[in-house]
Amino acid sequence: MISGFIELDRALRNVVIGFLGTQLDQGRKRRWKPTVSLFAHDGFAVDRLELLYDERFIRLAEGVQKEIEAGSPGAEVRLVRLDLEDPWDFQEVYGKLFDFARDYGFDEDRERYHVHLTTGTHVAQICWFLLTESRHVPARLIQTGPPRGEDAPSTLDVIDLDLSRYNALQQRFDVMAREFSDMLKGGIETRNRAYNALIDRIELVASSSDAPILLLGESGTGKSELAQRIYELKLQRRRVKGRLVQINCATLRGGSALPTLFGQRRSHTGQAGSERSGLLREADGGVLFLDEVDELGLDEQAVLLHAIETGRYYPLGSDHEVTSRFQVIAAANRDLVSMTAEGRFRPDLLSRLNLWSFALPSLRERSEDIEPNLFFELARAERVLGRQVGFNADAADAYLRFAGDPGTTWSGNFRDLGGSVQRLCTLAHRGRITRAMVDAEIETLQSMWQGAGRDDDLRLLLGILGEAAGALDPFDRVQLAETIRVCQGSASLSAAGRTLFSASRKMKTSRNDADRLRKYLARFGLTWDAVNAAAPHHRATS
Repeated sequence: MISGFIELDRALRNVVIGFLGTQLDQGRKRRWKPTVSLFAHDGFAVDRLELLYDERFIRLAEGVQKEIEAGSPGAEVRLVRLDLEDPWDFQEVYGKLFDFARDYGFDEDRERYHVHLTTGTHVAQICWFLLTESRHVPARLIQTGPPRGEDAPSTLDVIDLDLSRYNALQQRFDVMAREFSDMLKGGIETRNRAYNALIDRIELVASSSDAPILLLGESGTGKSELAQRIYELKLQRRRVKGRLVQINCATLRGGSALPTLFGQRRSHTGQAGSERSGLLREADGGVLFLDEVDELGLDEQAVLLHAIETGRYYPLGSDHEVTSRFQVIAAANRDLVSMTAEGRFRPDLLSRLNLWSFALPSLRERSEDIEPNLFFELARAERVLGRQVGFNADAADAYLRFAGDPGTTWSGNFRDLGGSVQRLCTLAHRGRITRAMVDAEIETLQSMWQGAGRDDDLRLLLGILGEAAGALDPFDRVQLAETIRVCQGSASLSAAGRTLFSASRKMKTSRNDADRLRKYLARFGLTWDAVNAAAPHHRATS
């Protein structure tokens, strides 16, 4: 009996691919053999059977082959050896079936393919489903069953993989995907299309890959929080079993770096209590989060790379290797490609971490998301303080206008936003944030950013002018620092001049931008070469 829809085009040869049933094909259950029964259906003619078998069951496979060929003259049975150390190991089964499909050479112009699901483990059935649903195996799935009565024939069913016909199931998948994306966004209803697309991509990668994930972005863009949520997603999807171990790479300096990472044996120091397991051992089976990986020294980068690639390392003072298998998430504030070009970051480590890299946008680039993040931070502050706090209407309007203004710096990104809301809620002792409180907070933020900008300007000038930078007027300090930044980011003196004097050039009051810039730098004893020699990434040419 055949159920389901099978469209037989006899111009095409029907090919069935399936595992040998190591138990069922021995015929002990009702003397029914599922592989043999494939050839007992009048409405379903099998021209060729690709029978996958393990070498341990070669005699059974040859017996099934002979029985089919004796009962169905003209039928072709190919024995395909596929040894599995553990037929219940998903990674092994999927990998070997994937390799089989890749090398098979499907010819859909001449042949129609079917995969027999009845034989093989449940893991094999899942792998067949994934490979056919993704079209790595261009086949339909079929199941056979024993006769449902004494004189009844065996059954053969077709499984339809067109999920669009099952709206309820498709909707359930969609809801699940949204739940995972919402988890990665911390439950915040973000509106920025680019950020939402980024999160959807991260959800797909984190759910289906164990490869390292690199999170890039300015300080305060939420890399640490996102790493925590990626770990929680992997835990829910059963991609990891262990814990999340976070390492602040900026602290891995000097003699404590190696024992912190790799652990040490007491024999190394001889002191009681000096033995430690190390953070890599603690991450076994889980996720190792390398925060601020751009702060890691070259020596530490080398030993860490080996541990990431092999899962093996030697604790300090030990003669025996330790094994620790973990997944990696790394985060960086700076451009690792530029650091590699400057020799400050190992290219082999970057290649290892950079398979999946995601650049998180700044708060300035996500103006649509300021309002939902503002009220998310408000709710978080309420939980911390243990009381309800709300904005007066005019206060909320004023704060949102300021926050969304293109001129608002937000140099600390979401960290600045969270701190700002925390201050407002703490000072709102009557539970209301007023317009006057918002105006005062705006002044606090602007003063804080200006102070940070002045410090950045002074550090830049000290690196070029030395102690002479301290003698500059505040006006000259700001102007010169901005000029130097433009020069260091430009390809030539002329290009920098065009950027700096664009307005006066439009008004035709500037004839030679390069000469004008050269003379301005000379006022401070500087040349184009001197300015660019001090650049973090020297790329300019005169």
